Amino acid sequence: MKVALVGIGKIAVDQHVPAINASDAWDLAATVSRHGSVDGVEASTDIDTMLAERPDIPVVSLCLPPVPRFAYAEKALRAGRHVMLEKPPGATLAEVHALQALATEAGVTLFATWHSRMAKGVAQAKAWLAGQTVTRAEIVWKEDVRRWHPGQDWVFEPGGMGVFDPGINALSILTEILPQPVHLTGATLFFPEGRQTPIAADLAFSGHVSAAFDWRHEGPQTWDITVETPQGRLVLHEGGNRLLIDGAEVAVAPGPALAGEYPALYARMADLVGNGQSNVDLAPMIHVADAMTLGRRETVAPFAF
Repeated sequence: MKVALVGIGKIAVDQHVPAINASDAWDLAATVSRHGSVDGVEASTDIDTMLAERPDIPVVSLCLPPVPRFAYAEKALRAGRHVMLEKPPGATLAEVHALQALATEAGVTLFATWHSRMAKGVAQAKAWLAGQTVTRAEIVWKEDVRRWHPGQDWVFEPGGMGVFDPGINALSILTEILPQPVHLTGATLFFPEGRQTPIAADLAFSGHVSAAFDWRHEGPQTWDITVETPQGRLVLHEGGNRLLIDGAEVAVAPGPALAGEYPALYARMADLVGNGQSNVDLAPMIHVADAMTLGRRETVAPFAF
């Protein structure tokens, strides 16, 4: 299938373009971006023009930041195109519900992607935990924003989500692998002076589940989830790409780590379109929205890139 990629920034160049080019199921037929392009691919700066001039492209993949994404998704759906949304699927829950309704009305696929759910150890972790009782779970997700979002001040603007931009990856894994759902019971959000989104957050959930997110971490990057049950202790390291049970490494699917997540997303999108289905799971985003509603705010030192 032909696909148009909208928003040619770091994540598109690093992940989406290689995933599409490596797939026999996809042909990158056009891009839409105010500043970026892909060598050898037809480029446009306006989605209206692309949709009008390329009716042969049935799928649009959106890699824009959350705030402007709704308008682009709405236009693509109204034009009868299948739409794939980078995470988080929108700036608000209500707008994603609106996109779901539009997709249903138009009879097209809408796929809200969560790339971390495609990490190599996640499916096996979910299978091992199925039917078990979780006695405790802990997320520790600490990374350096300067490394992963260099100079991208939009992450600290309203809708940019701050530390929840990476933190929602952990929540997407948590909501995938836990045998029973949990809900937020308390949160402390740490906002740099003069910034509009948090740079760190501590969360507490029902069922003795906790999460610590920090975007100020300059040492080794840490993306760990630990789940304890009466049957044993499960740990997902490296964003879900290494699985340990009771301290023993469990063999997971071969292949590159992060690079494998996006090919899996595009394979899933091909299946959804082929079967006339949509997939819009908002559980990770609900936890973030709840944290913003329930969280106690603390001001910390100013942050600059």
